[in-house]
Amino acid sequence: MTENSFIHRFEPATGAGSSPLLLLHGTGGDENDLLGLGKMISPGSAQLSPRGRVLEHGMPRFFRRLAEGVFDEEDVRRRARELGDFVADARQRYGIAAPIAVGFSNGANIAAALLLLKPDVLAGAILLRAMVPLSDPPKAELDGKPVLLLSGQADPIVPPNNSARLAALLSESGASVSHRVLPAGHQLSQADVTLARDWIGNAAAEAA
Repeated sequence: MTENSFIHRFEPATGAGSSPLLLLHGTGGDENDLLGLGKMISPGSAQLSPRGRVLEHGMPRFFRRLAEGVFDEEDVRRRARELGDFVADARQRYGIAAPIAVGFSNGANIAAALLLLKPDVLAGAILLRAMVPLSDPPKAELDGKPVLLLSGQADPIVPPNNSARLAALLSESGASVSHRVLPAGHQLSQADVTLARDWIGNAAAEAA
């Protein structure tokens, strides 16, 4: 097991022309959690799904937190670099293009951190119930990278002003951000699946 290795699943593409997906689970999930979601939103895509390497009361996460909504930002930075290195290695190993991240909750937060810290790693991102990952992020050059941010109006974990701040931060860094606030809580809804599927289809069409 090398420094960059994560326990992970890789599912090869079954269709041509679909962007690979990097699937990033929420707290307590694992590498199997989002495979079904990935197939629903982009059926032909290759899927790379790592398991977070931090344990919180036995539950896998992608970085440490000090309390709910309070992140260990030094750990966020270190773990984002590790994840970026893993994706670079996996791209070589499996022969895939830069992936679009599909992250939920803690996975969405590490995806947002990747966009800000290692922008070349991802082709874009679908951030489901994400928060601002860093209080003092570096100036990223996202150059029109497509990002879909889906927030829950009744989310007890992510305050509305926080997700709005994340959308503004990514936009100011040059990303092409679509932010939708859904009549939902922290859990995913059918609307998330439908919007993500439509968005990724449009993103692929624009890239073609």
